[in-house]
Amino acid sequence: MNRKEPLGIIILAAGKGTRMKSTLPKVLHPLSGRPLLAYVLDTARGLHAERIVVVVGHRASLIRAAFPETDLIFVEQTRRLGTGHAVRRAEKALADFPGRILILCGDVPLLTEETLRSFLGFHQAKKATVSLLTTVLEDPSGYGRVLRNPDGTLARIVEDRDAGPDEKSSKEINTGVYCVERDFLFSAVSAIKRGNAQKEYYLTDIIEIGARRGVKMAAFVVPDCAEALGINSPEDLAGAALILEARRHGP
Repeated sequence: MNRKEPLGIIILAAGKGTRMKSTLPKVLHPLSGRPLLAYVLDTARGLHAERIVVVVGHRASLIRAAFPETDLIFVEQTRRLGTGHAVRRAEKALADFPGRILILCGDVPLLTEETLRSFLGFHQAKKATVSLLTTVLEDPSGYGRVLRNPDGTLARIVEDRDAGPDEKSSKEINTGVYCVERDFLFSAVSAIKRGNAQKEYYLTDIIEIGARRGVKMAAFVVPDCAEALGINSPEDLAGAALILEARRHGP
């Protein structure tokens, strides 16, 4: 990866985490003694990003208080209208930023710096405008499916609740992690509509917008699907703790 090319990072951390059965913001739930978001921030800093923007929402003041470091820019999503809307909230903080934007999820703590460096290098090598991090699951239920054209290029992502039977047969899933050239990103998120089951602005729609506009898009498949584990329940948290413990003790 060429470090001279500026890198900005947006971390999506506004979720309430209803299935966690707690009033605590999801990203503050402890994983092996540290908040989920701490792991994502460690990784972001390891990539030497020039700007890190954290989008907060539910009980935002608690998250700000937990991470008082001055290298973070917090923006608030007071009306939580989906991931596309969350990214739009970060636009002002990146208004003068010229480079690539890496979008991470505050509830995906197991992605390694090594994987993300490979992903950023892939984006650069492909000369892509939009790159998507994907993985393959034997049981992809509940996840957004990645749909490709016959030639293997990206076509779109369809959320599980909006997918038909043929679309649900895809086992390649969206991890929620993207690398996008800044100008395209904010142009695309401003064009997203809410014509879906949740009536939300889905960030996933930037793939279909990119396909319509004919920009170069690429997908990088993470071989170890455990890295892409999103934390949505106490059971997910327990599973992630086991994975972290195994990593610490090595093979």
